[in-house]
Amino acid sequence: MEVIRSLEQITPLDESVVTMGSFDGLHRGHQQIIRMAVSHSHVLHTPACVVTYHPHPRHILEPDQPKLPLIMSLDQKLALLEQLGVERTLVIPFDREFSRWSAQKFLDELLWKYFHPQHVIIGYDHHFGWGREGSPEFLRNYCRQKDIRLEVVAPVSDQGIHISSSHIRTLLQEGYVRRASFELGWVFGFQARVVHGSGRGRTLNFPTANFVPLEENQLLPKSGTYLTRGRVRGQLLYGMCNLGVRPTFGEGEYVMEVHFFDKNLDGIYDQTILIEFLERIRDEQKFPNKDALIAQLTRDRETCLQLLEKYRR
Repeated sequence: MEVIRSLEQITPLDESVVTMGSFDGLHRGHQQIIRMAVSHSHVLHTPACVVTYHPHPRHILEPDQPKLPLIMSLDQKLALLEQLGVERTLVIPFDREFSRWSAQKFLDELLWKYFHPQHVIIGYDHHFGWGREGSPEFLRNYCRQKDIRLEVVAPVSDQGIHISSSHIRTLLQEGYVRRASFELGWVFGFQARVVHGSGRGRTLNFPTANFVPLEENQLLPKSGTYLTRGRVRGQLLYGMCNLGVRPTFGEGEYVMEVHFFDKNLDGIYDQTILIEFLERIRDEQKFPNKDALIAQLTRDRETCLQLLEKYRR
C-alpha cells in the first residue's frame, strides 16, 4: 500500500474509488466501508483509496479539553488498511489551518484534484470541512454535479447497538475487552515498549515486565487483571497483566505490567511488543498482606491457564 503523508507528495490519479474518515479503531462498521470500496475498485479496475487524518481532528479542534484517547495508533490503522486491500492512503496532517478548510474547498482542492473519484463511499454519520458543513447530503449534491456515484453506508448494529468508536471506547474504559474486540473485529491491543520496573514481581515469585504504550494518547482498559497475549519477534507469549496502582503496597503510581507464563524475561527488555487483552479476570484489589496477594495471584494464574485453552486451539 502506498502511504502519502502530505499533499505535496501526492501524484494525482486519473480515477479511483475513495472513502474518508478518522477511522479510529477501524471497527467492523469501518471495515464494511473499506471492503465495499475495495470491492468496487476491483469491478472498476481502479485504485481503492482512503483519506484519513493525523493527529485525530478532535486533538486540534478541542485544545482546551483532555485529548481523546485513541483505540489504535496510526501504524496499526495503516497496517489493517493494507490487510483490507487498500492501495493508497493519504494521511492528512490535521492542523488549525487545514481545520478551516470549507467542505467545498476540501472537495475541489483535495478529493477531486488528486483522486478524480468515480465512486465515493462514506459512513452515514461522516462530516468534513469547517463547522462539519460537509454532510452526506452536501456530498450527494457535489457528486451529482460531478457525475460521481456516492454510497452512504448504514451503521453496523449488533443486539440493537450501533457499533461506533465512542461505544467501543466506553466498553474498554469499563473493562469489557471481549465485547470491544468483537465490535472491533480484531483483538484489542497496542504496541508497547518493555521497560524495567521496581522488581517487586520477582519477590512474589511472579516476575513481570513493565510496558509503556508507543502511542502517547493510547486508550487503556479499566484497571484490573487481564489474560493477555504478547507478540514479540514472531513469538506468542501468553500471560496475565495488571493495570493499576498496586494498592496493596500503597505505591500510588499507575503501572502496566505483565507476567508471561512460559518466558524468561531477561531478553525482552527494551523490545517492542504487541500486547493484546483477551479476557478480564478481576478488578484491582487491595490485600491485607503480601501472602494474601500471592494466593490471589496463584488463583488468577490458574484461571488464566484454564481460559487459555480456547485461544491455543
